[in-house]
Amino acid sequence: MFPMNIYKVTDPAFRKYGRVVKNVDFTELVAKLKETPVTKEVVYEPSVPELEAVAAYKALQDITYGELPIQIGYCNGYNKTMNAMEYHRSSEINVAGTDAILLLGLKQDIEEDFTYDSAKVEAFFLPEGTAVEVYATTLHYAPCSPAEEGFQVAVVLPKDTNLPLGEKHEAGDEDKLLTARNKWLVAHPDAGIEGAFNGIKGENITIA
Repeated sequence: MFPMNIYKVTDPAFRKYGRVVKNVDFTELVAKLKETPVTKEVVYEPSVPELEAVAAYKALQDITYGELPIQIGYCNGYNKTMNAMEYHRSSEINVAGTDAILLLGLKQDIEEDFTYDSAKVEAFFLPEGTAVEVYATTLHYAPCSPAEEGFQVAVVLPKDTNLPLGEKHEAGDEDKLLTARNKWLVAHPDAGIEGAFNGIKGENITIA
């Protein structure tokens, strides 16, 4: 067990990782999110028509993403462990259908050999109904469950993010971290993620 403080997303410590989104009404999206399934395994769906049919879709596209095409999906399940850290070339919006805990780090802390020390990770409590923008420079992965019944988090990203790659990536350097479209990932060896670069050093953080 890795001892760590769990901050709130309203804490000043969160400001280097992201911000709370306050100018979009997420009521309908949260209600629809609560209808999505929660299993013992973590399940990620990049694009879900029922979530994209809510009024917040256009508001997020116009206000938060500056009219770029977007997708709304979900990450649901039961999880207590970090396992990996990923980043995108764009911000990600997380909308909490239930309470959740986000494990976050800074892309700038990835070493030149693409290793990363898990001791630099910080944890943040994301309460039900709250939405945050997680910046492109922020390392993140699947949320953790503060309760035994699991978590539900809507995930908003530019369209086609996290879809399968269309070609092989063998350019070396950062290219070896690319595991899906607009998704660069560094894994912990203990997670056993097939095809991933195992660059996380230290403990595979577990939330009590």
